Amino acid sequence: MKSNTLNFSGGPGALPESVLEQTREAIAALPETGISVLGMSHRSDWFRSILNEAELNIRCLLGISDDYAVTFMQGGSSLQFATIPMNFATKAYAPPEYVTSGYWSGRATSEAAKVASMKISWDGRATGYRQLPALHALDVSSSAAYLHYVSNETVEGLQFPVCEDAMPVPLIADMSSDFLSKPFRPELFSMMYAHAQKNLGPAGVTVAVIKRSLLERIPDGLPAILDFRTHVSHGSNYNTPPVFAIYVMTLITRWLRFDVGGLHAMQSINERKARRLYETLDSLGDAVTVHADRCWRSQMNAAFTFGDSRLDEAFIEMAREQGIVGLEGHRSIGGMRVSLYNAVTEQAVDILTNALTEFSLHRV
Repeated sequence: MKSNTLNFSGGPGALPESVLEQTREAIAALPETGISVLGMSHRSDWFRSILNEAELNIRCLLGISDDYAVTFMQGGSSLQFATIPMNFATKAYAPPEYVTSGYWSGRATSEAAKVASMKISWDGRATGYRQLPALHALDVSSSAAYLHYVSNETVEGLQFPVCEDAMPVPLIADMSSDFLSKPFRPELFSMMYAHAQKNLGPAGVTVAVIKRSLLERIPDGLPAILDFRTHVSHGSNYNTPPVFAIYVMTLITRWLRFDVGGLHAMQSINERKARRLYETLDSLGDAVTVHADRCWRSQMNAAFTFGDSRLDEAFIEMAREQGIVGLEGHRSIGGMRVSLYNAVTEQAVDILTNALTEFSLHRV
């Protein structure tokens, strides 16, 4: 098995082998142009076709209507954390509300507070970020500008279930680590965004899907590059975009549509991978502690520990010798983390779980 498919990193994550092969070829010369993708002009007809296809693929995969604009931006989710309140936390509404459920939603909350008045609707700090709230049960002001949450906490391995209930205020979700991993109802959201280096390719591009009616709230006077309307009106080509990252993202969305067979098929694969991993971890009993409470466990990221940093490091080293990489836990909680992004294969998960079982029998 190639080492790419044994990459369990929290990001950048594994890429599909077919996408890697096409990318290798494109770096030398694109079949359509004879020019390296690294040297293609963002003003070329070729790149415009790539932008159009990427948008079409995302619309088809998610079933997004024309009520929404699809844009490709830069700066990752970190830039969105500040840009969203700049655009939508206007004085015409009560302060936006935020769910703080882990490391990255905490970052979003902190950045928003620098830009505008805001309110924390729920904070999981007291539980060590091991649980999540039910969104529909939150006491959110009906006049709030919006409610923001992170659908999957990459660091702690927590994931909200698919949203099924309409909220009384615009719902905005950072879906960076589970975007395109399963179907959901986009019509329940006013904005969804995701940076690429999980399920969408290399870092550099962030997908933002925004309800057009929400764009009408944006105040005049923002710097052009921080105004969402700029990117919508320029078709994601206002300033020089990350051509390479968008190209690879387009290949991945092709793979999802035509090789995998859509998001329902991708969901089934991801469910099998997660079930295999968690069954193995649970079978180890007290030897392993999974960070997230069982009912909130993520299908994308599992954070766990053998309870001793020396054992964690020993397993990481043993796994590395077998070609398994990317298991180090996030610096904020330590331990280990296994990320099961779309391109991680079921065979790779089998290899990992066998290694976990072997290690627990001989070392724990």
